[in-house]
Amino acid sequence: MDYKRFNKNLWIKILIGMFIGIIVGIILSPHGYALLSDDLVRDVSPWIKLPGILFLGLIQMVVIPLILCSIIIGITQSGELAFLQKMGVRIVFYFISTTVISISIGIACVYFIDPASYIDPDLIKGFRDEMNYAPVAPKTFEGLTIPDRIANLIPTNMSKAILDKNLLQIVIAATVIGVALVSLSEDVAKPIKDLAQSGQAISMTVVGWAMMIAPVAVFGLICDMTIKLGFAALAGMGMYMLSVLFGLISMVGVYLFIVKFIAGRNPIEFLKAVREVKLLAFSTSSSAATMPFTMACSEQKLGVPAKISRFVIPLGATINMDGTALYQAVATIFLVQVFGDISGIELTNADIALILVTTVGASIGTPATPGVGIVVLATILTSVGLAPAAVGFILGVDRILDMFRTAVNVTGDLTASVVMDRWLR
Repeated sequence: MDYKRFNKNLWIKILIGMFIGIIVGIILSPHGYALLSDDLVRDVSPWIKLPGILFLGLIQMVVIPLILCSIIIGITQSGELAFLQKMGVRIVFYFISTTVISISIGIACVYFIDPASYIDPDLIKGFRDEMNYAPVAPKTFEGLTIPDRIANLIPTNMSKAILDKNLLQIVIAATVIGVALVSLSEDVAKPIKDLAQSGQAISMTVVGWAMMIAPVAVFGLICDMTIKLGFAALAGMGMYMLSVLFGLISMVGVYLFIVKFIAGRNPIEFLKAVREVKLLAFSTSSSAATMPFTMACSEQKLGVPAKISRFVIPLGATINMDGTALYQAVATIFLVQVFGDISGIELTNADIALILVTTVGASIGTPATPGVGIVVLATILTSVGLAPAAVGFILGVDRILDMFRTAVNVTGDLTASVVMDRWLR
């Protein structure tokens, strides 16, 4: 995709779309000015959201072939197994290190701000019955334990991996294919390389078409969210949101420190280069949907070689979830504090260490799609003895926080790409 073709003042257009979407959403929302009747709003809302659905649909249609082709191309362009081994070891170490840092920041923020102390006791009382009769965790939470994740890394059934949109298995399969191609003679490997080149070109062409409606899509998605949410859901949860947002902003500060002192780049120029991608990530709440733009930004705006960006970005979208990991740490401790009297749970230092380790493991392989973080959070709550139903207490504001943490996730992927560019020169 020619990023420059669709890039002229794109971030301004997206910001305008977001702003108009919020204003229109507040005007139409039953929780806002309620300009229209509830029935009419329900009829109009799907049409407002339609451009966003079409945008996401176009991206999701090509994201799996794009991942497969991009990783295969990136690996084969490296030309040697020694380079791949060096990059693989370093990127995994880097991802785990930044995830640990982000969770530590989240834990520090939630204890420093103590948002649970600002919660109205009436809100907790109203939730008491739901906690007492909390259902057993549904099947959705199964298979998310760390041992299961490790055991399921190898995609024994590629059709199932594609059907389930298991991006981590797809990344691993593409990596194995790419490494195998590097090991083969050029005559044998060339047909698959050419097929990957064509697949990537087709995918990026479709992405380019999607970019043409990006500002309108952002308007539709933001407007629909505002109509459904309004600002009523924010009442009483301000300090919890502040804890998460303060932690996410702090993590962005860590990224800028890394960009400056490890990658050796200008942080301000870095922020300018990635602003469109961050806005798209914020609007879509999906690292996967943003991935084509993230790769294009890494290569065309940050100057990262394709053999690095086409390996680091797809891998980062599946295992580098710093924003999500930070949010899960804050939410877990917050909910334990809120429902401490009901659940009888009091966190010790060992419990906090368990949360850190569990969150690191749970964030690896979390699907890069909207809302899935709340499912993983329920699993983490179970590990500390709290009923999964507790997540219902924060569902009202989760959609907004999901947008912010996705933007941080994508920023982390782009930071990783410039770090690897510096380390592998």
